[in-house]
Amino acid sequence: MTHEHPTYILNDSVTAPDREAWFALPAGFTTLPLDALTASSDSADASRMREVVGDLLAGVPDGVGRQRVIGQLAGAQRMMLALREEGVVHCSLGLHRDDDGDGRLLTSFFTFRWQEISRAPRHLTAARAVAAGHDRIEVLDLPCGPAALGEVARSVAPGLGIAVERLLQIHAYLPHPDGSRIAVLTLTTPAPQRRAHYRAMLHDVAAHVSFDDPLVHLRTNV
Repeated sequence: MTHEHPTYILNDSVTAPDREAWFALPAGFTTLPLDALTASSDSADASRMREVVGDLLAGVPDGVGRQRVIGQLAGAQRMMLALREEGVVHCSLGLHRDDDGDGRLLTSFFTFRWQEISRAPRHLTAARAVAAGHDRIEVLDLPCGPAALGEVARSVAPGLGIAVERLLQIHAYLPHPDGSRIAVLTLTTPAPQRRAHYRAMLHDVAAHVSFDDPLVHLRTNV
């Protein structure tokens, strides 16, 4: 049996001079430009967002699935107005077929944000982050350091325009080595019946987070 190494497609942001963390998302996620999500409808950023959405919808095979994606994006835009003020630096929309169910298209929403914290040992910071309000808590020892995983079930505010009443949010908390902040990775889904699938997905994403540039050795050896 041969073992193939995973293939990664690098986004231009990996070489950004202000980059402070690196992570990889599995296939099925499309990056949503933050500025475009919250831009006015007549701006260049909004035009760029429409192009991204057009490409995204082109890959959805049926009208019901397209309407579901459009609804998810509308809710995401409203969420981002608040999230931009909470340190979110990345968001992506996930589209994955429910192979264990009826085969319909499942949507999810991934965000990466920074949260300022009081200085403390990293393992203590991770434990504190999930101490209140989280279910199914798990303390982790990842390649990037101590971390914690937890889940929160949330009611959907009527104004978000999402056609579900409850959302499952799975959070991964990864304290930065400088001790002054914590990286918060969140995967939100309206399909709580697929909890195990999405939890394993976020665990894998968190396990590949690096606070040191993983491409340095490639540049120095070229």
